[in-house]
Amino acid sequence: MELNLECIAFYNLENLFDTIVDTDTNKILQEDFTPFGKKNFNANKYFHKLKNLAFVLDTIGKEVTPLGPSIIGVCEVENRLVLEDLVSQTSIADKNYKIVHYEGSDARGIDCALLYDPLHFKVTSSKSVKFTIPDNERFRSRDQLVVSGELLGDKIHFIVVHWPSRRGGEAKSRPKRIEAAKLTKSIVDSLKQIDKNAKVIVMGDFNDDPISPSVADFLKAKRSIVLKNNQMYNTMYDHYKNGIGTLAYRDQWNLFDQFILTPSLIDLDKNYDGFSFYKSVVFNKSFLKNQKGNFKGYPFRTFVGSTFLGGYSDHFPVYMFLVKKAL
Repeated sequence: MELNLECIAFYNLENLFDTIVDTDTNKILQEDFTPFGKKNFNANKYFHKLKNLAFVLDTIGKEVTPLGPSIIGVCEVENRLVLEDLVSQTSIADKNYKIVHYEGSDARGIDCALLYDPLHFKVTSSKSVKFTIPDNERFRSRDQLVVSGELLGDKIHFIVVHWPSRRGGEAKSRPKRIEAAKLTKSIVDSLKQIDKNAKVIVMGDFNDDPISPSVADFLKAKRSIVLKNNQMYNTMYDHYKNGIGTLAYRDQWNLFDQFILTPSLIDLDKNYDGFSFYKSVVFNKSFLKNQKGNFKGYPFRTFVGSTFLGGYSDHFPVYMFLVKKAL
């Protein structure tokens, strides 16, 4: 049986800011990322980071498909300009990635976005869904990006999220992520109301693990591929149980970066008449890791505090494959 294979990736780009201050916004971090700011962030450092990130995106998934990712969800991007600069980097410019991005309301000034190969994916609609918390109007976090389209003829919906952080501690901040999960679940449910067999991929940095209440209980993302209709499949659960993570803090690995799917993307009969889930991977190659010191094995970051290390991100990227029978 000849099969079509599509690679889907997600990467938290860790504070991908340009070096310019936007005078019409109140982004908390943007002045740090200037030549005169705390990080002394100049054009050389900016383009060094872009080159590094593009190299990663060009490398992902090529052990299975030489084309690399057709779809890339990203978070922690300042604006559309940094995405245009990213997709213009030499290593990935020939992919001609297109961009779906909306300027959001996050206090740090960072957004989610979707990059896609127009030869494989045709966007039919997109929107940014504002995230708010009842009785806390001052709290501003990332909006949730919804992109619908056709992947080689199959209608698929992508939801790119970056749920609120654990700032202040996991327990204290947990209600914020539960509210984010409720919003994500409502988006999924609305898509399934239109089409009960809707193929939906939720991907992003959830700032929670697969076993966390926000993911397991409120989004109803489960380990089993045998699902009830209101449940979803968490493709990253087994990685987490095997001790694999995407970021580390105080010698503890977390797996915050996940792909979560509606049941229609699970082909229990292995017919592959339409795109279905094949496998997921944490991309943790050695070049993405610190090679020595107290943080050996941790993700190799661009900055630690105000010190420029010249790395990539504080998260490892993740990717997954969809497979279907070739025509």
